[in-house]
Amino acid sequence: MIRCVMIHYELFTRGETLQDNVGADIEKILTSYRTVAVVGASPNPDRPSHRVADFLKKEGFRVIPVTPNADKVVGEKAYPDLASIPVPVEVVDIFRRPEDVPPIVQEAIAIGAKAVWMQEGIINEEAAARARKAGLTVVMDHCMKKELLRKLGRENEI
Repeated sequence: MIRCVMIHYELFTRGETLQDNVGADIEKILTSYRTVAVVGASPNPDRPSHRVADFLKKEGFRVIPVTPNADKVVGEKAYPDLASIPVPVEVVDIFRRPEDVPPIVQEAIAIGAKAVWMQEGIINEEAAARARKAGLTVVMDHCMKKELLRKLGRENEI
């Protein structure tokens, strides 16, 4: 956590942001990719990961839940990890603590994902840098559901 705060401070003092081109990256992910693995997906409808996965599915995305704690989430077969998914994954949407992100990003790189999306409140600059270096598009600290609602002109549903 201290390291993340230090990185934020360094960027702030240099006048930089965590993601200078985040709008373009969000647009690219929401318009170019349709298969989303939701890491940390919960079968509990009250959890944000469940609500986001359900919304994405209803909006036509192929949602693949990733959790060792359930057989199904939003009516879809759940997998214990990214490596177990038998189909290509384009976006890895992460609902895990920042310190849990690096091995998930390593898995995303290993399976050939095109993008990593860390949900609101999730920032891990080191993992993001590793993903970018491997050619993945990265979004941090944004909600995929909220961003899609904005894109669709449905801000009133946020």
